[in-house]
Amino acid sequence: MRQWVLLGVLCSSGAGVAADPPAGAPGAHTPGSPAATVDGEPIPLDRVDAVIRAKYAVGPLTPTQLRHLRAEVLSDLIDDHLLAKFLARYAPKVDPAEVDAQLKAFADDLARKGKTLAAFLKETNQTEAEVRAAWTGTLALQRYVAGRVGDDQLRKYYEANKDYFDRVEVRVGRVVLRVGAKAPPADRAAAREKLRAVRADILAGKLSFADAARRYSQCPAAAAGGDLGYILRKDMLGDEEFCRAAFALKPGELSEVVETEAAVHLIRVADRKAGTPTTFERCREEVREAFADDYRAELCGKLRKDARVELSLP
Repeated sequence: MRQWVLLGVLCSSGAGVAADPPAGAPGAHTPGSPAATVDGEPIPLDRVDAVIRAKYAVGPLTPTQLRHLRAEVLSDLIDDHLLAKFLARYAPKVDPAEVDAQLKAFADDLARKGKTLAAFLKETNQTEAEVRAAWTGTLALQRYVAGRVGDDQLRKYYEANKDYFDRVEVRVGRVVLRVGAKAPPADRAAAREKLRAVRADILAGKLSFADAARRYSQCPAAAAGGDLGYILRKDMLGDEEFCRAAFALKPGELSEVVETEAAVHLIRVADRKAGTPTTFERCREEVREAFADDYRAELCGKLRKDARVELSLP
């Protein structure tokens, strides 16, 4: 379950707290106020901030950085909400005993590493019920997809994403400007032109990539010069354009301006690790899981088009 493992890795690095601004300041909110409503059901802003505390090791944030991080987390929560409703209606039911077995196996694995499940849950700011719900949703999605996908399609997917299954890694940095999926074309064009100018300054030696990220990037990694560390081909879930561009670069190369649904990026790769060659037969189940993750992103995009989503982030 790749998404769950990724969450554990992010959390185990140490959870920072994104401090809320004082009352009346930009980004402040009333306790219990919604960050969004989805088909009339609220997603509380307190829940968004709880996810930030659990998943991201961040220091003090400016109001602008906090707003952008909240927007990213809220987008994920909206997808989770829509998907849960869809799977409850259309996916095969998951036997709770199977989730019990998954949880026991996970707890046994933690014990071999000298940790307890209770300690892990506390460290990652989650409850056992939340873990069970996440696993139940993952299993339901995998079974929904399995009923619609055959080996031929999975083989094509494996070949198209072999870098990921071979565990090729790149150390990547970015300068990102957020424009929003529904931004006016003029706003997106302005962001592209701004990054083109930044790129020209970097190539001309007027500005280092790290300084450009610190000065312009709308991302928590800006303070680290835009460095996102080493990523696998599919670590940036939902940003296929970003990953495709990053893995096409050689170490030291700077990308052209790369557009994703909600942002524009400059990408620089500092290093590349070759990984270990695989075959489809050896990693068939992992291919199936990764395919399900991508299927999820596509499905959530379709569900959003039919949903009534009202945003109210401060």
